[in-house]
Amino acid sequence: MLTESKIETKKNQKRKKIIDVASALFSRKSYHEVMMEDVAKLASIAKGTVYNYFSSKEELYFSIMRQRMEKLITSLREKIKDESSSIESLHSFVIHLYMFMMKYNDFFLMYQKESLKAEHELCSELVSLEKELKNILAEIINSGKNEDFFRTIEEEFAVDLILGSIYGAVYRGIEKSYDNGKMINEREKIFDFVLHGLFTGFEKTDLLPLRNKTIVITRTVEQSKESSEIFRQLGANVIIFPTLDIVPPQSWKEFDEVVKSKTKIDFIIFTSAHAVKMFLKRLEELRIKIDFNKLKIVAVGNKTASVCDKNKIPVHIIPKRFSAAGVVEELSNFDLNGKSIFIPRSAIGREELPGSLEQLGAIIKTVPVYNVSLPSADKIAPSIDELKNSKPDVFVFTSPSTFENYLQILNIKDPVAYFSQFNVAAIGPTTKTAIENKSVHVNIMPDEYTIDGLANAIIEFYK
Repeated sequence: MLTESKIETKKNQKRKKIIDVASALFSRKSYHEVMMEDVAKLASIAKGTVYNYFSSKEELYFSIMRQRMEKLITSLREKIKDESSSIESLHSFVIHLYMFMMKYNDFFLMYQKESLKAEHELCSELVSLEKELKNILAEIINSGKNEDFFRTIEEEFAVDLILGSIYGAVYRGIEKSYDNGKMINEREKIFDFVLHGLFTGFEKTDLLPLRNKTIVITRTVEQSKESSEIFRQLGANVIIFPTLDIVPPQSWKEFDEVVKSKTKIDFIIFTSAHAVKMFLKRLEELRIKIDFNKLKIVAVGNKTASVCDKNKIPVHIIPKRFSAAGVVEELSNFDLNGKSIFIPRSAIGREELPGSLEQLGAIIKTVPVYNVSLPSADKIAPSIDELKNSKPDVFVFTSPSTFENYLQILNIKDPVAYFSQFNVAAIGPTTKTAIENKSVHVNIMPDEYTIDGLANAIIEFYK
């Protein structure tokens, strides 16, 4: 016998089949030309079964429209809720709307027939949903104007032109039967077109020094997203190619022993934002609180310091140089003889920092709080498709791991030949050395070992 859950699953499958078949019919014919008999025949079910799910053709029609519109609006809001600027929000809006309409192109063709008509009683609900869609875009434009990214423009006018551009591109994609690779390439062109219609510096090329440059960023998904905003605001097209995934260490034993012991800690050195986040996560799991006011915190880099600040960890020292040598240089101003220094870090952390501090007399406790692994296939697949359909100008590598993992993911046997047609940027000397050990030439390296510094170095390179 079928269980209730299996019966419900079968009903949902049948309902979906009816909607898919009806969508195809409504997209090709006018509303009045489509008959419920046609729907039943194409769905290979009895006409009476269709009426078990939908009481009339009108209900079926508007169920399709409402369901798709609600899904579109919910997914759009989900996509843009975590974006940190209006440019990133605009990028997510344009990309997602285009891809959604291409995926559900039957719905798109129905929507284009109906969107400006209100002849049916149920159409008022669609009008309301369409207004909500426009309001999402209007909010992004208004935010961009307040941030001085977008020029002064009437929002209703801009919304209509932007949506018209996207919908025009969808028509073009449907007519030319674009595959996924072509769609990925096309959607960035649409965003570039839209952005440069809004951007305040459109006529000032110095405000878009990386315009028409395609930059591949290889970091974790989270880091790549943050970095991409910097380059997009400079006019670049960005391909996010995740090469790292942050996971817990194989064992928390060493960490737990340190934080549970009564041994005094004089300094904690956080070498990355990941170290801070995983450190705090484990403390929360152990229900242990540390009085940070009784020790000194060293944060390597402004990003790391920012994460500390958000979590109410007072930062006492930010080295001028964001490197092991920079940390040692700062701490050499203290009498470290017999002082206990705790370094929670990556499981593959280098020994340069703890070794140098031990030479100054410090007692070092280094423990892994996270490990670095390859991202899952589903996280990488879209990036591989986008890369295949693009012509990158610069590859950005921010650690030896990002470079090594990129070679492994794409199974690159001859790195020299592969990168000979591109410019390669390394965030600092350690990464540069790792790349050059494979005989690959590094064209760009900043004086300041940060993404901002790297962006400035890329700008100078192209000047």
